[in-house]
Amino acid sequence: MRYFEKINFEQFKKDISNDKKLYNEYNLPKRQTKYSAGYDFESLFDFTLKPGETKKIATGIKVNMNSDEMLMIVIRSSLGFRYNTRMCNQVGIVESDYYNNPDNDGHLFVKIQNEGTDDLIIKKGDRICQGIFVKFLTIDNEEEIKKERTSGIGSTN
Repeated sequence: MRYFEKINFEQFKKDISNDKKLYNEYNLPKRQTKYSAGYDFESLFDFTLKPGETKKIATGIKVNMNSDEMLMIVIRSSLGFRYNTRMCNQVGIVESDYYNNPDNDGHLFVKIQNEGTDDLIIKKGDRICQGIFVKFLTIDNEEEIKKERTSGIGSTN
């Protein structure tokens, strides 16, 4: 089973705002057409990204998925193609054990950079990136891994 959900309100207050109205009104990622692969994430607020500028963006979203799946997060094609905007790590990879981690409730952040020559103006509700679920395989003779995730980004060193 896989699904998106909002982070808990305590984490929302810590990472974004104590605005309960904003918390109640923002949308979960969704596909825009019947055959879309990606689930679009919307911006929670207005912002401008100047040429050369990088911005870390809170999504307010966490994702639950099967243990043999990951979520790839990439910039929306239109932002990359039209405005030369990219994810700072090119492709974000979210594993199933990131969900509900004790460090940040599994809150997904994205970091984007404007490599174009014009300001990129994003309005609240604009779609900024997309998540694509992917099954993955492991090798047959792998030793058992006992280490478990204990925190958020960078927790596996």
